[in-house]
Amino acid sequence: MLIQIERSAGPLTERGEQRSREQRERPNLVQALWGGVRNLLLRRPLLAIFQVNLRCNSACGYCNLPLNEGRYELSQQEIRTIFSRLYRDGLRLVFLQGGEPLLRRDLLDILQHLDEIGFRITVITNGTKLTRQLVEQFEKLSVSLSISFDTLDRVKYKRIRGADQFEEVRAGLDLLRDYRHPKFLTCIVSELNRDEVPDVVGFALRRGFLPVVGAYHWDVGLYGKQDHRLMYERHQARLVFERLLEQKLLPPGYLRHYAKDNVDWLDERSLEPCDAGRYSIAIDASGNVSPCLSLPAVGNLLHSSLQDLLAQFDRQAVQACSDQSSCNRVDGRVIGSVLRHPIAAWRTPVSW
Repeated sequence: MLIQIERSAGPLTERGEQRSREQRERPNLVQALWGGVRNLLLRRPLLAIFQVNLRCNSACGYCNLPLNEGRYELSQQEIRTIFSRLYRDGLRLVFLQGGEPLLRRDLLDILQHLDEIGFRITVITNGTKLTRQLVEQFEKLSVSLSISFDTLDRVKYKRIRGADQFEEVRAGLDLLRDYRHPKFLTCIVSELNRDEVPDVVGFALRRGFLPVVGAYHWDVGLYGKQDHRLMYERHQARLVFERLLEQKLLPPGYLRHYAKDNVDWLDERSLEPCDAGRYSIAIDASGNVSPCLSLPAVGNLLHSSLQDLLAQFDRQAVQACSDQSSCNRVDGRVIGSVLRHPIAAWRTPVSW
């Protein structure tokens, strides 16, 4: 089924000529590097995980984000205003998710705004609403894509995702065979799919995707619900990641390092410090800010500056979450882990 994208100012090729005077050109390389380097040195956020909408066409067993609720979603202009300020504050990366972000009818306009501001964008999607037209527009905007895909079995897919959308996702993945920008396939290990994870990794690699494999976790702060169909014995899930590492099924670099984090977490060993709230922040669809989706919001970017909100983060709560069998959420750990393990990051086969 094709998604109907509503554009507020004509096609992408025409929008550049219709930008209002206050909309500036994309920053040059010096401007982009300076803000990012400054924030690295000051240990301030570089990454925003942005929940662009609250609607989803799946009902995943492991997700307890507040979806399909009638809460306020930021308008295009509010998003542009907020993220223009965040760029001036040194943020350079956006992981844009939902809900299911492709259900937002003005998504392409939002991506255009973020690109013009200067952000590197990754869209995290279930892949059910991809179309050839969308893929072409994503390519023009140099968007990285992360597709959630846990199993090669249609029946298991429906049980995990709560919807019979397997064929739609496969069709979407086929559209990305020749995609020229970074593309990831994210597989969450649960009791239902743990026996076939190596097959999913092989499927991803054959199609040019970088496989990101993480463990299903539940009851970590505000994130992750218990689903008896998906819950596993920790040692059984640990064996999955150990097999991936022993057989070198994952590409070298950060993706293997992340698998090692999963082994440690499942073995109830301590992980390196979580950098949520330091190098990354989470922003919900209404503009509320928290260190991570696992932790409560402290305020709203429509009413407060990032500087004020950062001062309200409870660093002890972040540390306690990290110490108490912390989750291994890649978005809250990726920048700090890359900084602590630059060789692994350098070996990761991602070309921007």
